[in-house]
Amino acid sequence: MKKSIILMMVGCICILSCQTSNLENTSSEWDNIFNGENLDGWKAVAGAAPFEVKDSEIIGYAKANTPNTFLITEKEYTDFILELDLKIEDLSSNSGVMVRGQFDPAKKDGQGLVFGYQIEADPTARAWSGGLYDEARRGWLYPLDLNPKAKEAFKMGEWNTYRIEAIGKEIKTWINGQEVSYVVDDMDSRGFIGLQVHSIGNQENEGNKTYFRNVRVQTENLTPTPFQGDVFVVNTGLNELTDLEKENGWKLLFNGENSDGWKGANKETFPEKGWHVKEGILMVEAADGGESSNFGDIVTVEKYSAFDLAFDFKMTEGANSGVKYFVTLSEGNKGSAIGLEYQILDDERHPDAKMGREGNRTLASLYDLIKAEKQGRFVKGPGEWNKGRVVVSPDNKVAHYLNGVKVLEFERGSQDYRDLVAQSKYKIWENFGEASEGHILLQDHGNEVHFKNIKIKELN
Repeated sequence: MKKSIILMMVGCICILSCQTSNLENTSSEWDNIFNGENLDGWKAVAGAAPFEVKDSEIIGYAKANTPNTFLITEKEYTDFILELDLKIEDLSSNSGVMVRGQFDPAKKDGQGLVFGYQIEADPTARAWSGGLYDEARRGWLYPLDLNPKAKEAFKMGEWNTYRIEAIGKEIKTWINGQEVSYVVDDMDSRGFIGLQVHSIGNQENEGNKTYFRNVRVQTENLTPTPFQGDVFVVNTGLNELTDLEKENGWKLLFNGENSDGWKGANKETFPEKGWHVKEGILMVEAADGGESSNFGDIVTVEKYSAFDLAFDFKMTEGANSGVKYFVTLSEGNKGSAIGLEYQILDDERHPDAKMGREGNRTLASLYDLIKAEKQGRFVKGPGEWNKGRVVVSPDNKVAHYLNGVKVLEFERGSQDYRDLVAQSKYKIWENFGEASEGHILLQDHGNEVHFKNIKIKELN
């Protein structure tokens, strides 16, 4: 009996010893890049908001009529895991954390410009904290409309623990343990870490504080933390899926190499001319601007019911096109095949934007039915890539997104929906848009339009 007790005690000591050893190893891999006493290794740039150290915390003070101010590391980092605590005391004090940040001291008449990846700290009702914003460059890459469950992670007036992994092309974020954003992008592979005090225009908000503490980074023996949830991934690469997407059921509808999986609408084969696959891009040539009167629409070979569809598109000036869904090819229509349409349009230059009712033919709208409520800063113009998304839930609720922001939603088959159809060009088709399944369609409207990164996930 005594021998058993002794063996058990020895075993416990060994386990505790191993655990202590592992903790020590883990701890030793972290570098506390804020020493808790002063700002050695950091410098403030771009604006005039002041920073000070007090009680082992960095405090940034809002200052009126000065640009965004950043406290940045003098050292640059490539791959790393960053953890820190952040607290905001006032709704006016937007903040953020720069990762692989860039600084051009010559910009803004020598005042300098910070640009690059910023992980948001958003205390407002919009609640996009943890999203990824490309400061002074491309704008939002990951708005939290893409992960609405994460909007509740950030706590106003409380300490929030941020974890940011920048490993290879992948940037992932967590707030208080909640998975928030997942971006695959290769624009910057190296840069500084920075803490932001956002500019304010109202003198009354001057002096409001943003707090940072426990800023530490790991740069060696990095092991990416896998996301466990079904989080939407923004990938700016070319026709590729992450392991997480594959595990969650995403598939490429366009493989980037050929037209496999697509055919001409009302045809058995892919169009012989007009549509091309080149360097990973699917594009339709410009013709006379006619609707499906030149090379014809193309549709997926497969049909889909409930799904999450994402696609990148690039317009030429004055272009008109669309992505349609629940296309049955049963109406015998002589023009474009009939289906619900995510409108693709150069709103500034194409006359269709001023037709229809109350803007319901503009970019990202449900064509001729519901206007997309969008802000200009979330729209990329001709020659730039936009990200479209259509989500059809099993309960027939549908949402359109443009560049990560939800711009409309409706319910197929509802009375409100049917009332809209009754006022539209589609009123002549019985039960328009209410089929149980249908093809996905890319429209030929006689203008040059490009597509890539077309992916879909079927929903149950």
